Amino acid sequence: MSMNSAPRRLLLVVDAPSLLHRNHHARAHTRMIDRAGRPAWALHGMLRQILDSIDAFAPDAVLFGLDDRTASVRRDAYPDYKAGRAEKDPMLVEQLGRAGAMLDALGLATLTPPGLEADDVNASAAAWAVRNDWNCVVITSDRDAFALISDHTQVLRLINGGINGSPLLNPARLYAMYGVPATRYLEYAALRGDASDNLPGVSGIGEKTAAALLDQVGPMGRVWSDIDDNSGRLVTTVLDRWAADTGSRRISARVVRALSAPGARERYDFNLRMMTCHEDLNLRLTPDIPGTPGLLPLDLDRVARVVGFLGVEATTSLAQRVLSTNPASAAS
Repeated sequence: MSMNSAPRRLLLVVDAPSLLHRNHHARAHTRMIDRAGRPAWALHGMLRQILDSIDAFAPDAVLFGLDDRTASVRRDAYPDYKAGRAEKDPMLVEQLGRAGAMLDALGLATLTPPGLEADDVNASAAAWAVRNDWNCVVITSDRDAFALISDHTQVLRLINGGINGSPLLNPARLYAMYGVPATRYLEYAALRGDASDNLPGVSGIGEKTAAALLDQVGPMGRVWSDIDDNSGRLVTTVLDRWAADTGSRRISARVVRALSAPGARERYDFNLRMMTCHEDLNLRLTPDIPGTPGLLPLDLDRVARVVGFLGVEATTSLAQRVLSTNPASAAS
């Protein structure tokens, strides 16, 4: 799982809400509590996954993105944003509320951007890594972060099986999975839509069609120009040639008809605006100043005190070992 670029330091960015949600549903049956008697199964599960990830990647810094649960600029723009999701279990809500304090107490970096989400922290972290000549690994259980994948940002999507059973996605692996270049994944998502955020896709354009369109014809700016100014002739020519070369079914007429339909461009543009994340958040990372939150290794006494409060001796021992280890970059 190495980034194969030893001179560059590594920033590990964690989508804390997505991991807490996943661990809540996977571990609620344990009814684990901390030493104060509060529910702790989601917090403990997330912490174990992050410890495993730090052990595997040996990053220089770790940053956790959190959602602002009191305000949302996206919901202000679209009141039905994420409508239809089941109401959160109060015990999950309680652990979401405590996550930032626990991570801060450990000495790890957290950011709750006003009106924004962990996705915006992920995007800002990837941009920060580019500006500072670092590598970046985003840890999440969602697909949203796939738009951030580049030569220096990979995404570890946690699914069943923990980090060792989860895919670490780079541009080549993303293309193998979806048939779309990483640079066009955001456009692909806008065409496809996102049911979990209550964002319908462009009618008549499914995942495979969207991938073929973006891979063969190019970015959507070029596609829309052809639809608007040339009746879709370029789209038709390129997709027909692709169908002949691959033995695939011809889809050009259906694609041009779908993209020319009333509301198609508006739907795409709206999805793109809703899905585009902020890349300019102040992460408050100062890696050359000792003691900056998020920099590894951490203070052992703090680790023992904070993790020990969860009441799982094996996790405390693992945290003391992993969080006191120097980053991989220090060896070079």
